[in-house]
Amino acid sequence: MAALADYRPPALVDLRQVTSGWLEPLLEEEIREWRRELDWDYRPSADLVRRFVRMQSLLGYALVADDRVLGYGYYVNEEHKGLLGDVYLMAEHRSAANESRLLAALIQALAATLPIERVEAQLMLWRDRAGRDLPLGGKLRRFHRLFMMAELKAPFAPPAGESAPISYRHWQERDHEAAGRLIAAAYRGHVDSDINDQYRTPGGARRFLSNIVQYPGCGSFFQPGSMVAAEQATNNLAGISLSSLVAFDIGHITQICVAPAWRGRKVGWNLLCRSLRELAQAGCRRASLTVTASNTQAIRLYERLGFRVHREFDAYVWDGLRG
Repeated sequence: MAALADYRPPALVDLRQVTSGWLEPLLEEEIREWRRELDWDYRPSADLVRRFVRMQSLLGYALVADDRVLGYGYYVNEEHKGLLGDVYLMAEHRSAANESRLLAALIQALAATLPIERVEAQLMLWRDRAGRDLPLGGKLRRFHRLFMMAELKAPFAPPAGESAPISYRHWQERDHEAAGRLIAAAYRGHVDSDINDQYRTPGGARRFLSNIVQYPGCGSFFQPGSMVAAEQATNNLAGISLSSLVAFDIGHITQICVAPAWRGRKVGWNLLCRSLRELAQAGCRRASLTVTASNTQAIRLYERLGFRVHREFDAYVWDGLRG
């Protein structure tokens, strides 16, 4: 009974008061778990966390007990919305109480920040617990997502007899503007634009593209494996397939979409085959991607190319926080 009476829950500490040395054991465990669970090298992302912690500019919280960081979470404010960048607890401290307390602190901090009216989160290592109450549940929507992987053993040769008057080439920086318009058109009315509201406008889509090209959250952008399909007559974009390296031998498809007018004409198949072939030729043994579980048409395409579900997770959206 004395031990129970003496128990004190971990302290919730502003990340700006935490040193990078305190975080080191936690980050090292997280790096190992990303590699073990997803075959993903998390070290570049961990380096960014260390950098911003040293600058005392990372917004979020840590759970601390006996001068040890047991878990942490951080967020980024982006105009009208907040993005949860990470929520992670050491395995031995991954209790429902600790997880709920940390997540609630992050969401409540964002909800109290003007002009934030929306929060988005896709946490691939987060294991949702059945029956757990999440903060601000009345504002929450969740979307089931799949993390899929394929072994890169096949040649991934594009099918013969293409009927569409399309040319295929590698991504170039000048494609950025047109790709923003393509993404907005491709995701109009699509469930993924509910998950990521950047897909809803060309300007938002351009910011999304800048993030995946410039920052390591989805790996290091791999231009040789990033492909563009363009109409031969007009040079308008019919589709894109962008890729990154998430480890020296693992590729990831960060974005694939096809213009509505070109769907059902093997454009997506051809783009993905070309991206996977380039990744294989670069020495990648596997490739991964994520897809919303309700997008059954895309899942069928991925399965035909050898992708299989490796992990399931949820995307969370808290919307209407100012209402």
